[in-house]
Amino acid sequence: MDQKTELIKFWKDNFGFMDIELNAFKEVKREDFIPAELINAAYNDMPLPLLRGKTISQPTTVMIMTHALELENGEKVFEVGTGSGYQAAIIANIVGPKGKVMTTEVVPELVSFAKQNLKKAQIKNVFVYEDDGSNGMPSEAPFDKIIITAACREFPKQLIEQLKPEGIIVGPVGSKQEQEMVRGIKDKNSHLELEFLGPFLFTPMYGKYGFEI
Repeated sequence: MDQKTELIKFWKDNFGFMDIELNAFKEVKREDFIPAELINAAYNDMPLPLLRGKTISQPTTVMIMTHALELENGEKVFEVGTGSGYQAAIIANIVGPKGKVMTTEVVPELVSFAKQNLKKAQIKNVFVYEDDGSNGMPSEAPFDKIIITAACREFPKQLIEQLKPEGIIVGPVGSKQEQEMVRGIKDKNSHLELEFLGPFLFTPMYGKYGFEI
């Protein structure tokens, strides 16, 4: 049994991931989204280094966040922190060709890397922007779902404002040293009902509402 198949079996035994989520993991090749020298480690369940201190999250973390979004076909999703484009690719596979993923990254080299990776993977419904995602993207709002893939002190209010009523936002919230994965569901009064999904460790979010500028 190869590592990819082993991971899927592990998740089926231990998590409640949906078939559509597991199928996205099967179809999107993680090896297309990591540096060439790390290909043999593509399906190790661990984060891998990219560049400038950034990483691609471990597969289980990617799947936990994906599952928490409760994605549906045709949805518009906003992502803060493109990285190598892998998380966006998984989301894009689930929302399908009628769906759309807008994703932002502040590291120019990663913007180029992600665009190359997505092109190689023939994923056409992800749009990558070099921008401070903590401000959201008013021109494309409102969004059905929002995902933050870097540590933040709190969910930026701009993102909450750009989330549709009953929309979901997911991301790691806390300090630079430790975070809790938080899922917020926006109610009709624009307040978030929060659910806490356990401790995680992410690199810090850059930008106006991040840890660093």
